[in-house]
Amino acid sequence: MGPIEGAWIRSPSRRQALVALGAMLAGSPKVHAQLDPRSLKGHRRVPGLGEMMTAFDFEPICFANMPLRLYDYMAHGGDSEWSIRRNRQVFDWVDIVARGGVSPEAVDTTTSILGLEMDSPLMIAPSTRHHHLHPDAEAGTYRGATAAHVPMIVANGPSLPHEEIASAASGPRWIQFYPIPNLVLSRRRLERFQAAGAQAIVVTVDQQATRFERDLHDRHLGGNPTSESERVADDEDDEEAPTSGPELYGLPVPGRLWYNWEYLDQIRAFVNVPMLIKGILTAEDARLCVDRGFDGVVVSNHGARTLDYVPSTLEVLREIVTEVDGAIPVLIDSGFRRGADVFKALALGADAVCLGRAARWGLGAFGARGVERLLQIVQMELREAMAAAGCLSLADIDATAVRMDFP
Repeated sequence: MGPIEGAWIRSPSRRQALVALGAMLAGSPKVHAQLDPRSLKGHRRVPGLGEMMTAFDFEPICFANMPLRLYDYMAHGGDSEWSIRRNRQVFDWVDIVARGGVSPEAVDTTTSILGLEMDSPLMIAPSTRHHHLHPDAEAGTYRGATAAHVPMIVANGPSLPHEEIASAASGPRWIQFYPIPNLVLSRRRLERFQAAGAQAIVVTVDQQATRFERDLHDRHLGGNPTSESERVADDEDDEEAPTSGPELYGLPVPGRLWYNWEYLDQIRAFVNVPMLIKGILTAEDARLCVDRGFDGVVVSNHGARTLDYVPSTLEVLREIVTEVDGAIPVLIDSGFRRGADVFKALALGADAVCLGRAARWGLGAFGARGVERLLQIVQMELREAMAAAGCLSLADIDATAVRMDFP
């Protein structure tokens, strides 16, 4: 019997505990009742937190806890969702070379990025509307991340004010920034983020307007899809919400298509902490980030929520790492679910991996404790992958630890 089976036998499930409690009450001389003679063996139930074995175990519980329209807002991708499928399929094209001879307990996953000491090369990617998932919203995600010793990148416009999120825990916290054409508003927001304790600013430059066919299907079936233009609680220093025009209907928004390097140079003067550029998919753009003095890049296709038919991030990672050549850290997100996925990205040169939807599943399933547990599972899986590949530390992981067969 393996350790997983042993733990399951030693730890009573939720239903087993309820059955035991019922038996105790039914056996009491003060209660005139008999045990239900029908077996519970064939009944379905929701697994408990301790029974979660992989990140994927959290998704169906998260799904069951949410209205379909809110779940689909989180799960959807651009247009046909080909890139969402590509983001997962790509991991099948990279094999880990098993060498063995190392115990998972002996593996060291500590690292340092831009002066931030980390227990593992994991971060939570920025995403908004955590109130769709749990009443604690981003504060719960932050507490779970801190408990798992994982830094969190808070979204530009979270469900709660940044100051309230900051008071929920004490772990490392970066903040994402979406470009605003108005430089006065840009400066105001960036200064506010830094005053709220942001240890780095992550500027997202890949969010383009698109259609989400999954949401349209919800509407046609009588649902009430959630629009990308829905306001969030932390937008009070932005311009007024649209009341007419294309943005109101989720059509192409000109305000999202203007990003340029000159603007990034201008707002750099407002940032007194490291500033990273998120949404890089080419070696050319990575080189420009280095040459213009930015402090890091995040290889990202926005979780496949923007332009459909873009490459998966793992496919383009190595050429970006080669171009950067160690000048600045290279982080990556989009599609990561397992510790083995993280290992493959590290082998191809990433300095850290950010989890987006997976972390949301943890919050939606079990709140802050779900976030903590999910991150712990991915950390454990990473140690096991490193041990199987004979890597005692992150410095031992390189391209020889994997075999690639990209189409």
